[in-house]
Amino acid sequence: MDLILISKEIQKGQTCLGIELGSTRIKAVLTTNDSQTITSGDYTWENKLEDGVWTYSLDEVWKGIQSCYAQISADVQSRFHASLTKIGAIGVSAMMHGYLPFSKTNQLLVPFRTWRNNMTEQAADKLTDLFDFNVPQRWSIAHLYQAILNNEAHVKDIDFITTLAGYVHWQLSGEKVLGIGDASGMFPIDNIKGTFSKKCLEKFSSLAEVRKFNWKVEVILPQILQAGQVAGKLTIAGSKRLDPSGILQPGSLMAPPEGDAGTGMVATNSVRQKTGNISVGTSAFSMIVLDKPLKKVHKDIDVVATPVGSTVAMVHINNCTSDINSWVRIFKEFAERLGIHLKNSELYENLLLQTTKSDNDAGGVISYGYLSGENITRMPAGRPLVVRKPESKFNLANFMLAHLYSAFAPLKIGMDILMKEENVKTNVLIAQGGLFKTPVIAQQVLADALETPITIMKTADEGGPWGMAVLAAYVLYQENNTSKKTLSDFLDQNVFINPETMTLTPDPHGVSGYRNFIKLYKKGLAIERTAVEKL
Repeated sequence: MDLILISKEIQKGQTCLGIELGSTRIKAVLTTNDSQTITSGDYTWENKLEDGVWTYSLDEVWKGIQSCYAQISADVQSRFHASLTKIGAIGVSAMMHGYLPFSKTNQLLVPFRTWRNNMTEQAADKLTDLFDFNVPQRWSIAHLYQAILNNEAHVKDIDFITTLAGYVHWQLSGEKVLGIGDASGMFPIDNIKGTFSKKCLEKFSSLAEVRKFNWKVEVILPQILQAGQVAGKLTIAGSKRLDPSGILQPGSLMAPPEGDAGTGMVATNSVRQKTGNISVGTSAFSMIVLDKPLKKVHKDIDVVATPVGSTVAMVHINNCTSDINSWVRIFKEFAERLGIHLKNSELYENLLLQTTKSDNDAGGVISYGYLSGENITRMPAGRPLVVRKPESKFNLANFMLAHLYSAFAPLKIGMDILMKEENVKTNVLIAQGGLFKTPVIAQQVLADALETPITIMKTADEGGPWGMAVLAAYVLYQENNTSKKTLSDFLDQNVFINPETMTLTPDPHGVSGYRNFIKLYKKGLAIERTAVEKL
């Protein structure tokens, strides 16, 4: 990293800022216009279960964003002796789906309903049948229709609905727009025209329950844009919202706001047909860019879009690493009780490495890390469980492997539909997420579970916000160059020129063990279901 050259880019306002609001972290990454990371800032937050609804406070949204930006600004001043007065382009991404309805006076009508809520089964099922297109419970239109079916008072006052990324972008730019990838998690889209599906809009509007309202669904949804298009500029009010110190100037180009699925595809260079990626965190999802339509509608497969509108088959699971994180906190408490103080990274590394001493099937230990409901296994709510027979080999190695196996189990069930029923092919899947900070362990488990080679890039734990900064850089490139590039060509030629990667192939011993585990896991789902009913 050439400090002098980067300092000049900072002073000229040629940098790009990517902001991503994830499930457990808000993070911002500042890059050069050729996508080298300059610095980053992050803020830890958690969703809260309030009145039966998983939500985040919008006040904390801005507290987190401002904290991230302040860290970046301070680091730039300290290391480069330059004030961050102007940024070339800014992009916002966030966890997809959910429900943020606003009134004509821009007031949020109900607390933010996140993707984690399994409360729209009735609406999702009816809309799936109506559209002949899978509408998952977490999609914005499922939340809206369920609110209508529930006769919720706020529905009549709706003027605008959006996602979390769309909301933040609106506040920074004044524009009620959304990138096509994030939009595809709100309402079915027409991949050819790059708009919301006219046929589905008409079907929704024709419903008797919907016709009684004064608003039109096509009006209250955001406008769709594609990657590379300018989605407005940072306003004076937006610059003050981002940087309350008043140093940052308005005028930065704004990239279309995207979902974390879209930024994951960009961060792993997986936007071409037959490429695929997996993002692992509080939730997890796989994305495979299709070269042909699926044969039929699957309730466990979402059909969404890349940031340029190509069709993607998505397997989304609500629960992945949350229960692992909970157990790591327990081990940390115990270590501190003994006077041993370890960094989180050291704890994760030691616990994950212990799995190298495990039985390949986790010794008959089964874990259900369900903090919330899980659509793929038809679980309406979460009750984290560890289950074993008296003769199971219960030790630390098997205990930790069972949690790793469990984290990927619903994803395995969904991916089997794509690979075995739909015969979708991909040569390799590129994975990203903090779980891969410890080399090899989780990567090998994932390869064995899906029976597919798994590649990890150097940016595995920083993907989302960096991917959004790359999308911001793409806007700058398209604006400043007469010769335009497709997003896939831009990524190949301008960003991933010499990527640092490591690929692991399935190990027969691990594949055999995981097959045995998943059989027990499926049989034991009845135990989880009973726990939901009785507790």
